[in-house]
Amino acid sequence: MWKSGLKWMFLIVGTMIGAGYASGRELWQFFGHESGLAILLFTILFSISCYVVLHISYESRSTHYLPVLQTIVGKKLSFLYDGMIIVYLFTTTVIMLAGSGATWHAFRFPNWWGILFIVVPLIAVFVWDIKGVLSLNSFILPLLITGLLATLLIFSYQHQLSFIPDISKQRNWTSAFPFTALNILPLIAVLGAIGNEMKGRGEIWIASVGSGVVLGVISYIYNNSLVQISDEVLLYEIPLFAILKNYPYVMFLFISVLLWLAIFTTAVSGTLGLVTRLRDKLHYPLWVLATIVVLLMVPLTKIGFSTLIEYLYPLYGILNLYVLSCIIVYPIVNRYKIE
Repeated sequence: MWKSGLKWMFLIVGTMIGAGYASGRELWQFFGHESGLAILLFTILFSISCYVVLHISYESRSTHYLPVLQTIVGKKLSFLYDGMIIVYLFTTTVIMLAGSGATWHAFRFPNWWGILFIVVPLIAVFVWDIKGVLSLNSFILPLLITGLLATLLIFSYQHQLSFIPDISKQRNWTSAFPFTALNILPLIAVLGAIGNEMKGRGEIWIASVGSGVVLGVISYIYNNSLVQISDEVLLYEIPLFAILKNYPYVMFLFISVLLWLAIFTTAVSGTLGLVTRLRDKLHYPLWVLATIVVLLMVPLTKIGFSTLIEYLYPLYGILNLYVLSCIIVYPIVNRYKIE
């Protein structure tokens, strides 16, 4: 139970911690000053959302997200949100590819090198179907979480930052809702593909609570660090590099590798959601579908990493508020079904 629960937890965290999140750009877009309460609310809302989506996926034994989506928003609206999920997964995976290019560009390599470096393994991992994705996350995510947390804690210690928020200054608490809503669609898309892989309800609790706590802690420490250098964040396309600017080059290189791994795991998760949905219509191996989808994405990476996040993320955060509200009330309306 614990092994399976942690496996799903890493899948959830890997879906969340991508180019936008790990770089700090997504957190800064929604949180920033006076956001301690917002991050606490996000932790609670995110855990509830994960539990509901995992429960529905488990009950329906789903192999792609459409049955889960229909249960949450109804069959009539599921057509609209199905289209939104496809567009969302496509555009956010483009953001991951662009983020890889931006990471390599920080070392003065051409952007297209970074894009090519992520495209090849992204397609290759699907040769092993869904098991390849799960094995990848179980290996990479513990390293990624440890490295990111260690860096942020070292920065906090060196700058003697306090982790105790000022309760009287929490005006940004409402940002918890669009931020959670932003990440609802990829959750549904990815977790809807594993319903037939789950064995029991215990692993659902471990995955939902564990992922919420892990992401809540990282988000709070990360945001607290960015607030201290808020004037410099605007100068960097990737805010994490503002934290690393006075670190030794070896540390800069290590975190850049972790950032790229975060980008890669989310690109894999986004592609997984797309190809499992397409396989319902097109009966080809996942790696063939992944090749087609990824090659269609490459030309769109020229739009730019920060530009994509600045406009697309807030837009999807608002559009997904209805889905979030459906998920929150689901345990109340269907309380007898989930007991």
